[in-house]
Amino acid sequence: MENCIFCKIIAGKLPCIKIYEDEQVLAFSDINPVSNGHTLVIPKNHAENLWKIAAEDLTAVHLCSKKIIQAMKDALNLSGVACVQLNGSSVNQTVMHYHLHLIPRAVDGPSLPLGPWKMQQGTLESIQDTADKIIAAL
Repeated sequence: MENCIFCKIIAGKLPCIKIYEDEQVLAFSDINPVSNGHTLVIPKNHAENLWKIAAEDLTAVHLCSKKIIQAMKDALNLSGVACVQLNGSSVNQTVMHYHLHLIPRAVDGPSLPLGPWKMQQGTLESIQDTADKIIAAL
């Protein structure tokens, strides 16, 4: 896509700090890191979100993320890695090219700013009704 910042990075028109690259994916350091080591994994084929990404590209992104989080574990003093992926502007997706954030959490680091979210008790009837709608759409 002509105006997509991630497509420009893939094409070499914009710089990045490359972590990993193969035929299908590119992983690079986020320029606005939530924590040290924050990495983005993107498919080389443009797809706006999870609804539009091809299955083979989605698989490649997640297999790559598995390699990278293992490297993060080996290289950094981690207590975990948050894998965050947003779909649509209403959930704060700002670059409309599918991407997976890998956000390392240090053992002695601050809590992740993405959580915790407020949990609220649902009713089984309401939960079942919603599940039935999703099942019917499958």
